[in-house]
Amino acid sequence: MNENARDFNCLAGVRVVDFTQFEAGTSCTEALAWLGADVVKIENPKTGDPGRRLRPGKPDDDPWYFHMFNANKRSLAINLKSPRGLEIVKELLKKADVTVENMAPGTIDRLGLGYDEVKKLNPGIIFCQIQGFGSGSKYETGLAFDMIAQAAGGMISVTGEPDRPPVKPGPSFGDTGTGMLMAVTILGALLERQRTGQGRRLQVAMQDAMLHYMRTSFATQARTGKAAQRRGGKSVAGTNSPSGLYQCKPLGSNDWIYITTSRGNPEHWGRLMKLIGREELIDDPRFATGAARVEHEAEVDAIITEWTRRHTKEEAMTLISGVGVPAGAVFDTMELQNDPTFEKRGIMQVMEHSKGPFKMPTWPVRVDGTTARIKPSPLLGEHGAEVLSTWLGIGEAEVATLKSEGVL
Repeated sequence: MNENARDFNCLAGVRVVDFTQFEAGTSCTEALAWLGADVVKIENPKTGDPGRRLRPGKPDDDPWYFHMFNANKRSLAINLKSPRGLEIVKELLKKADVTVENMAPGTIDRLGLGYDEVKKLNPGIIFCQIQGFGSGSKYETGLAFDMIAQAAGGMISVTGEPDRPPVKPGPSFGDTGTGMLMAVTILGALLERQRTGQGRRLQVAMQDAMLHYMRTSFATQARTGKAAQRRGGKSVAGTNSPSGLYQCKPLGSNDWIYITTSRGNPEHWGRLMKLIGREELIDDPRFATGAARVEHEAEVDAIITEWTRRHTKEEAMTLISGVGVPAGAVFDTMELQNDPTFEKRGIMQVMEHSKGPFKMPTWPVRVDGTTARIKPSPLLGEHGAEVLSTWLGIGEAEVATLKSEGVL
């Protein structure tokens, strides 16, 4: 057991009915679970969350995606199309503090579990919805996944080389990024409810969330008067040099380092030139000011690349950051997975799952020096009897009956 991890009880006593699937919603509810909320995931009894990638009658041969977004939750596999199953879920909602859904538009309403109905059951509930496109948008009924949100929200437009087609960023900002914005808002709504007793309806659209992450690009547009451009590895603003990716030895596909010098700290340029042995360039008129370096950016890049190619990315990062200049090596997922410092600090942990151990990132915020302890993602319906007993007082005999009737 990792000594730098523990069970967080920040949200102890908070009950969450979780209708989420795939990633945007599940990221949100997983954050609440890591913070100590009792998150009960409502799943289809046959295949569960589509993120499980289960196929009827087939073994689960790809559990890892599901693990990533459903740690520390409990699973209740219940048939929402059966009157008894729907009745049980409504009883859970009466006792819940929060419910979150990110189904296709209109699905939750067709199930009879939309906001107006749930509010009648529990006026104090915080009812949360994550959609692809917002109410009132001309694309309101459109379906969205991460890459759709990134395209429609502007991220893809500023990613890639300037003379080549746009590129989708690798991380799932559309999904996890949206989920984090909802999670933060839920915490605010819970705090408000302590004062007022009032529930809230929270809605966030993935496209709208992407605009939040594009604020630097909008600032660039305001400054230049035109849409923010793709600049490859350079900063979006295009106002400081050097700023970009520089190749390192042995010249492999990820043997690169990102180096940037801040407009707000002109000393970065001098420190970098001293490090690489080119002090004569510090006051050279071609490079003496930020504006001059931007004008001669190709020359600046060539000077720095000549030095970085003589070093590995780890060496370059250590040396450059050591003299007070921002630098970051391009580490791939395997390098990060195998870096023991992440596991030692509790940032990466091993999930002891019944299907086998699995190392994954946990909640990154440390509280009093420790991170949240990771618990296994649930097997489909694993906690059905437990949840019904602890939330609703339903006993073993009734659970057995519900199973025989196909409700569970």
